[in-house]
Amino acid sequence: MERHFTATVFIFHKTQVLLHRHPKLERWLPPGGHMEANETPPMAARREVKEETGLDITFIQDERLNIEACNAVSFERPFLCLLEHVPAIKDRAAHQHMDLIYLAIPANEEQIAAIPLEFQWFSWEKIEKIEQDLFPDTLQVLELLLKKKITTVDGAFPSRPLPHFSPPYHHTT
Repeated sequence: MERHFTATVFIFHKTQVLLHRHPKLERWLPPGGHMEANETPPMAARREVKEETGLDITFIQDERLNIEACNAVSFERPFLCLLEHVPAIKDRAAHQHMDLIYLAIPANEEQIAAIPLEFQWFSWEKIEKIEQDLFPDTLQVLELLLKKKITTVDGAFPSRPLPHFSPPYHHTT
């Protein structure tokens, strides 16, 4: 089966997340799309968000190690990686997306007012009302981030936690 690299960004403002109704899939999704040649995952994520929403973003980081050497440098790490199964649509065969998923906040509050109308901000309460119009993985991620307020990975705090989610939930095993 053919596989494509994609980047997706859940953008948070206060206690809401930004989603749009995908015209072909008829589901609510965060901004994102396919990576282009010679693009790093964070570059693709920023480009897709800018193209779709007009927003500049700041990633919510959860770095444990940062390398800056003459032969290699770290770049922003995704919050989550998923292998997504995309069904056949019209003339496109079924395929898979290797999706690198980031969390972000708007870098410029003034840009928020200019977001295209097809995008909407959703609280957890609004998410519950459109549950049937979300893919199961999107719903699960939103439940963890908005309802259960999980902003940590294995107990490591992001360097910039989600606004209004304090104190962050500590995941313990």
